[in-house]
Amino acid sequence: MPERPVAKADPAQGMTDMECTETTDGLSRMYKVKVPASELKTRFDAKIEEIRPQMRLKGFRPGKVPAAHVKKMFGKSIMGEVVEAAMKESSEKAIADADIRPASQPDMHMESDMEAVLDGKEDLAYHMHVDVMPDFEPADTSKIKITRPVSEVDDAALDEALGRVAENNQKFEARGKTAKARDGDAVLIDFVGKVDGEAFEGGAAEGHSLVLGSGSFIPGFEEQLVGTKAGDKKDVEVTFPEQYQAEHLAGKAAVFEVTVHEVRAPKTPEIDEEFAKGLGIDSLEELKKLVSDQLQAELDNASRAKAKRALLDELDKAHDFELPPKMVDMEFDQIWQQLQSEMDAGRASDEDKDKPEEKLKEEYRAIAERRVRLGLVLAEIGRLQDIKISEQEVQQALIREAQRYPGQERQVIEFFQQNPNAMAQLRAPIYEDKVVDYLLENVKVSDKKVSREDLLKEDEE
Repeated sequence: MPERPVAKADPAQGMTDMECTETTDGLSRMYKVKVPASELKTRFDAKIEEIRPQMRLKGFRPGKVPAAHVKKMFGKSIMGEVVEAAMKESSEKAIADADIRPASQPDMHMESDMEAVLDGKEDLAYHMHVDVMPDFEPADTSKIKITRPVSEVDDAALDEALGRVAENNQKFEARGKTAKARDGDAVLIDFVGKVDGEAFEGGAAEGHSLVLGSGSFIPGFEEQLVGTKAGDKKDVEVTFPEQYQAEHLAGKAAVFEVTVHEVRAPKTPEIDEEFAKGLGIDSLEELKKLVSDQLQAELDNASRAKAKRALLDELDKAHDFELPPKMVDMEFDQIWQQLQSEMDAGRASDEDKDKPEEKLKEEYRAIAERRVRLGLVLAEIGRLQDIKISEQEVQQALIREAQRYPGQERQVIEFFQQNPNAMAQLRAPIYEDKVVDYLLENVKVSDKKVSREDLLKEDEE
């Protein structure tokens, strides 16, 4: 069948003829909408006249294809576009005429026989359900009082962190020729792996340094080299895991012929000027400052998380209004699915495992209601205070998200750019943090000094 041109825009100027009735139940609205068949026919005829001059069909002069022939060849698909546009326009007009702020996308339910509508024999009739945003006034946040736990980096924490830096940069020094390898030592080895007596690709290396206990080789390999010394030859017998990445080796028994050339003991370097310069830092003092600043940033983040949690608790107490049912249902479904996944993976808490399902659902629905309530409160405060996020902030968040997937950065960025819902989810936490920052500057905050351990322990809880 020849292709037809697509109209660039609907020629109809607004929904000129439609009926709409409203049913109210709390924050839920139900709108019954009817668009007469005559209105659809007017739009249908106008669309045909719009595309007819562009049509090129064999047997007709360019632009002179009769309207009747266009209807015969493309009538149903054109009417389908007309109906789709009419539903979109009429639903938007119904919401605009009702002067409501939708809390979610409307659910559309067709009442007409669609085939009859497409044939022009029946009016387009449908109803839609939509929740509206609750009308409430945010509480006076200047009266809210919270306590923010704070902590500073002490010498003990700094020394401990520097010690970890040194351990992560440890070197290995050769033991004596008769020294036996211990867990944590590095052994310099040659090896050849064989399955059924035949060497396999990728199963051999020379001069390989392997840290025993690192878990970098397949299970059972490293343990068998504990106790070996320089000059030893040993057959290491292992079985590849069933889920091994090389499918031709998965689950198979193998023997590695190993020659040990040297045993090396780990040596943690002294934390001095030379060590700092080895890390590319000008001085030990600068290294200490860098590590201290990083530790302090961790404490400050934990402190802010505590303050935010306390703020949200107070905001939750200060507000009580009806919630859009669909928003609560969607939030609950998301929480419940996550809980089910954790239970299936054996990660659910013992407390949750022992509770009846109805009790669990009751508790998690309360959590969903709290999240929706707080989301609405923060959004309304942000709207009233004209808080906005810049495109630069969104782009920075997008880049950070893309960097979580090395080698796939472009695909991640394109995914977000092509999916408005995904981009909205990226913007939401940025906006929330800006509103929270505004509130933390306007509520009464009392700082309470606590130990680093207590601050981080509380944060884990």
